[in-house]
Amino acid sequence: MEKQRAKGKKRKPRWRKYLGAFNRAHKKAKQELDASLSILEHLNELRKRLFKAFGAVVLTTAVSAYFADQAIDYLAGPLGGRDALVSIEITENIAIFMRVSLLGGILLGMPVIVYQVVRFLLPGLKKGERWWLFLGIPFASILFASGVGFTWFVMIPTAVPFLATFLDITTQVRPQNYFEFITKLMAWIGLSFEMPLIAFLLAKLKIITGKQLVQGWRYAFVGISVLAAVITPTVDPVNMGLVMLPLCGLYIFSIFLAWIGGRN
Repeated sequence: MEKQRAKGKKRKPRWRKYLGAFNRAHKKAKQELDASLSILEHLNELRKRLFKAFGAVVLTTAVSAYFADQAIDYLAGPLGGRDALVSIEITENIAIFMRVSLLGGILLGMPVIVYQVVRFLLPGLKKGERWWLFLGIPFASILFASGVGFTWFVMIPTAVPFLATFLDITTQVRPQNYFEFITKLMAWIGLSFEMPLIAFLLAKLKIITGKQLVQGWRYAFVGISVLAAVITPTVDPVNMGLVMLPLCGLYIFSIFLAWIGGRN
């Protein structure tokens, strides 16, 4: 009798088995759907932020285009003015006009770009962390402008004469080549100057520590050497050293800021 009761307890109706399987499948599908919806929401938010940043750059580029002619005269100064440039393609002049306008637009729109990045990160941050991110917005613009200024006042006066007079061969400089060289150098070094701010914010978010940066200084200096070799337009050690020295100094400053950021 007891054995029959035990058998009866062990056996379940088929419909209950099917119902249990259906419930498990439904829960799993619901979890997967929630996860996919969460990813889609994040992607949609990222799309909105990128669109707003792009719109800001378009607007600031239009403003920059108004002053592009004067900026081209100013940037051609190290060569002796735009008279030293020789255009050989019909679209070359408009290409440099757009390139200079875009660089000015990115420089003017940097606060908006940083703000949109910060707004995308905010939902997952605490109030204290949000305050530090907002504080970093003006500093990001200042650091980028500092990098552009360093390029113009230190790098360009050294690199351009070296390149133009190397081997005492007369050089007819194309506008496209010259302004591509100038704007790329400014953009890369401007971005490189953001290193201390990035280190500080990552330390505030408990992603890195000053101790980790100290321990990885050898790898960092190798990376800086590679970056300097990529950025530098020439293979001579003078211009490469001009890029490496401030980047190494910025890395040391980044260690200090990461140590401060990680204290609280």
